[in-house]
Amino acid sequence: MRPADLRLWLKKLGPGLITGAADDDPSGIGTYSQAGAQFGFGTLWTLLFTYPLMVGIQMVSARIGCVTGRGVAANILRLYPRWVLHPLVVLLLIANTINIAADLGAMGEALRLLIGGRTLAYVVLFGSLSALLQVLMPYPRYAPLLKWLVTALFAYVGTVFVVHIPWREVVAGTLWPGISLTRGYVLVVVAIFGTTISPYLFFWQAAQEVEEQKAAGFHGPLAIERAREQLHRIKVDTYLGMGFSNLVAYFIMLTAAVTLHRAGITEIDSSSQAAEALRPIAGEFAFVLFAAGIIGTGMLAIPVLAGSAAYAAAETLQWRSGLALKPLEARGFYAIIVAAILIGAGIDFAPLDPVKALFWSAVINGIVALPIMIVMMLLAARREAMGPFVISPRLKRLGWLATFTMGTAIALLLYTSYF
Repeated sequence: MRPADLRLWLKKLGPGLITGAADDDPSGIGTYSQAGAQFGFGTLWTLLFTYPLMVGIQMVSARIGCVTGRGVAANILRLYPRWVLHPLVVLLLIANTINIAADLGAMGEALRLLIGGRTLAYVVLFGSLSALLQVLMPYPRYAPLLKWLVTALFAYVGTVFVVHIPWREVVAGTLWPGISLTRGYVLVVVAIFGTTISPYLFFWQAAQEVEEQKAAGFHGPLAIERAREQLHRIKVDTYLGMGFSNLVAYFIMLTAAVTLHRAGITEIDSSSQAAEALRPIAGEFAFVLFAAGIIGTGMLAIPVLAGSAAYAAAETLQWRSGLALKPLEARGFYAIIVAAILIGAGIDFAPLDPVKALFWSAVINGIVALPIMIVMMLLAARREAMGPFVISPRLKRLGWLATFTMGTAIALLLYTSYF
């Protein structure tokens, strides 16, 4: 492939790639590390299983944004009563803020492990930097920066090459896992589903499709003459973005399984603890890669978490929203971004257990995702919203399968908790 063709092809990647990469944030890294440490190869199957489901539901959200020229919340508000939307947005704001706190805490701890110093000082540093970049950097410059931050995830691909992997056992464990219905196992699976198929990703990818259209000079619903090209771009972008996301998550879980689990370390409280535990088992290089990856992925994920909360809240309140707007043009939107990051940083100063907050934010994400997925699937099939671009029967089946799977996981969690 010629360099010019490669650049053109890479240019097509955007919202799907960034959304998928942001899914592997420090809190997700902690969840995947905990799963690998606790159950070894026994949860690797979840990342193969969730890939097509993740593609399906993210493609639905991307199409909603691209076709209608509005974000998910704006579309729900237009076609459904307010009482449907308001509780979902409130729960999203809570889950995202907790997630931001967990990510900032993990980033601060990772930098402390690498160079020393005080974790809370680094929390303030990373929080301030993230807020300033989102508020002050114009979107045409900010979007490429997020694309470059995706490369931080290659740190977790690199760790696989510096530890010994018994591939035959890995393949067997992935394809024929020993699934358990114990509460601990089900709780971890729901947390994996919640951190892999997260509601903030729905709002972000739809909103970024709207931003991409505006940046290209197109406003409002998708024109028929542009539909084929744009819907194909969304398909390629989403398949590759979610595939990259789940591949990296697989490597994180695999690294924890072949190092920590085999060394008898089955309780990992955070991504930074996973990095520290790797040092005596897998060596200094693996530790540095893992810890540096936490910082890079956090710088990618925090804008997505804060931005998706701002898009959802601003659209619900019918405020002007968009990273392409200047701060004075969308005061409320940018105020939500800054507030979410500041509150998240403040949580790290409070006497709360960040580990429990981290894990339960993933579980909450799974629970919050279910009603949002139901509404999105209904919305994407309505001609009042999608016009001639209602989702195909195949995409509809895939989206509803993802929704049913999330519902089943939550039902199993409730069952194992009370019986």
